[in-house]
Amino acid sequence: MNSLTLKQLRYFEALARHRHFGRAAEACAISQPALSMQIRELEDALGTALFDRGARQVRLTGFGEEFAERARDILRSVDELGDLARASREQLAGRLRIGVIPTIAPYLLPTIIGDLARSHADLDIRVRETVTPKLLRELTEGRLDTAIVALPVSEPSFTETPLFEEHFVLVRPGEDAGKPVPSPEKLREMRLLLLEEGHCFRDQALSFCNLRSPLPRELLDGSSLSTLVQMVGAGIGVTLIPDMAVPVETRSASVSVARFGAPQPSRTVGMIWRRTSPLANQLMQISHLVRRSAETLRVARGKLSETV
Repeated sequence: MNSLTLKQLRYFEALARHRHFGRAAEACAISQPALSMQIRELEDALGTALFDRGARQVRLTGFGEEFAERARDILRSVDELGDLARASREQLAGRLRIGVIPTIAPYLLPTIIGDLARSHADLDIRVRETVTPKLLRELTEGRLDTAIVALPVSEPSFTETPLFEEHFVLVRPGEDAGKPVPSPEKLREMRLLLLEEGHCFRDQALSFCNLRSPLPRELLDGSSLSTLVQMVGAGIGVTLIPDMAVPVETRSASVSVARFGAPQPSRTVGMIWRRTSPLANQLMQISHLVRRSAETLRVARGKLSETV
């Protein structure tokens, strides 16, 4: 057992995550034969198999599943030792892994990254865009340092700090511009286009319309806000999008934008990180910068709408 190495544990974790030797080797930036050899040496040292190897993919054995949990804990603790040293510096430097949900990333990230680059020149920013459940899992496993999501996530192991409130707007075909804005009750009778399952924005839109499963046939799913807006422009239905997405998503579609009366549907956008993270103080400072970046973007968006 003394022959176990951190390198082997990292290779094992990659293979356990990807369940494919080729993809795991690519993630580790090594050749597939080299990865296979390291995994075989690890199994020999343990005296038992960690994976069942199939023709197309690999699966963890029962022992492998238990070993994976312990290995992730070890790797996360090792990474936090490095973070502890980084936390002792006055300003955060080095790698910063940020997760962002898809209904925020395209609209907020360019401003955030630009502001971070100016204020923290030594930061190496890595961005991961995916849905909330995946971000929470990767944050828990130590593969992300922080994430920007819709709050609350209600996970006791995470610190949550609100950044800003954002309203949702109604996107309709261009010819509907002069029509009254429908109430949530009226929306339930319309062909409502929503993001596919897994997106928290879908759940927020359904909550506003007071819709629950099983959903009516008139609801159609899309993979992105851009797809939904283009479908509205084609006359297929109506949709809700966050206010920050309006300038980007409506500029090339024949649609009209309307705001709901009070109480307007909205969401709270915030940053989260592990409570045990040694970088907690630095991440709180980063959250202040992100909040200012979002406010700058909101003001610029308001001025743009006044000139249109």
